[in-house]
Amino acid sequence: MKLDVINIEGNSTGRSVDLADEVFGVEPNEHAVYLSVKQYHANQRQGTHSTKERNAVAGSRKKIKKQKGTGTARAGDIKNPIFRGGGRIFGPRPRNYSFKLNKKLKAVAKRSALSAKATAGDIMIVEDFTFDAPKTRELVSVLTNLKLQDQKILLVTGDHDHTLHLAGRNIPGTQVLEAKDINTYQVLKASKVLLSESAVSPIIEMLSNAQ
Repeated sequence: MKLDVINIEGNSTGRSVDLADEVFGVEPNEHAVYLSVKQYHANQRQGTHSTKERNAVAGSRKKIKKQKGTGTARAGDIKNPIFRGGGRIFGPRPRNYSFKLNKKLKAVAKRSALSAKATAGDIMIVEDFTFDAPKTRELVSVLTNLKLQDQKILLVTGDHDHTLHLAGRNIPGTQVLEAKDINTYQVLKASKVLLSESAVSPIIEMLSNAQ
């Protein structure tokens, strides 16, 4: 698959980039995509939820009423879960939700996501650009020229561009990533994937070698 390279003014540069079929033209593996997205969400969870069970609640251990003859349920101390302010039964505890996936499976998921976007025509190639200063309005102007305003955009650069990263973080729905950090969830979430010209080769090399 070949795509034309456009400049930041939205005009064709006369050049084209060949997107390798082994990365951008495979049959999507839905289960691999599901597992990769599930892992992404799991890794985002802090897992800091916690409640106090009866052993952690402050209070006397004295039995508050006699065992029988009250006409109500028997109860021990004031920390009993049936009382207001008592401990919680089987409450959540801090835990780590993250889990690992095989590297090859994650590569399959990335190829599947990129192929789905390429098939849908949601991948664009733009010539390399940067700014002298991290000005959000300049990046907004570029997206407007490309007719991508008010869309969820994933801009992938060949190398880390701190200026572009700072310029893009204030634009709702826009994310700037280095090619080596691309992941399945963010590719699928984006309405359009905007690849800089220098990002194509690293992506192809990274995902072609992970067969």
